[in-house]
Amino acid sequence: MEPRPRLQVIIASTRPGRIGLPVGRWAYERSVTHGSFEVELVDLAEVNLPLLDEPNHPRLSDYTQEHTRRFSAIISRADAFVFVVPEYNYGCSPTIVNALDYLYHEWLYKPVGLVSYGGISGGTRGVQMLKQVLTTLKMPPLPEAVSIPFVQQYLEEGVFEPNELAEESVVAMLTELARWTAAMRPLRQQPAS
Repeated sequence: MEPRPRLQVIIASTRPGRIGLPVGRWAYERSVTHGSFEVELVDLAEVNLPLLDEPNHPRLSDYTQEHTRRFSAIISRADAFVFVVPEYNYGCSPTIVNALDYLYHEWLYKPVGLVSYGGISGGTRGVQMLKQVLTTLKMPPLPEAVSIPFVQQYLEEGVFEPNELAEESVVAMLTELARWTAAMRPLRQQPAS
């Protein structure tokens, strides 16, 4: 029997007082209870990458910084991702773009589920921009996603308490993510040069 694939739930926001932390914890808990994956929570605030400071192109995997080598080891463990992302000024979080820019081979052929949050748009404008970067890294973003508009109303003493739609959406996303992760396994086993 094959081991369960490893899913990393990545919290993209690093700002003080961020909503991404309670939303990310919720996404992590739902991923664990879904049962299709071994799940790991990765918080970019804890990873603490500086603005890209590697002199070599990430395709070379010739990392000069210890923080890059540590981040490479973390991302290499994953078979799939759920990115928990805010929207800033109609765009995606600069911390997730910076994290993506640090690496190349470690991201390839790993599907992505997206949990976005914000005001009226629920973070969807930021997700649309992020999808361009993901597809360039051969990371298919799933159509099934979780979008949480007016996220503030679902916070109770620092805990995210979602509505029924978010709960149903996360299950649908994780179910589809498990299918894509299995289907893309042969591509991950024969990485591009």
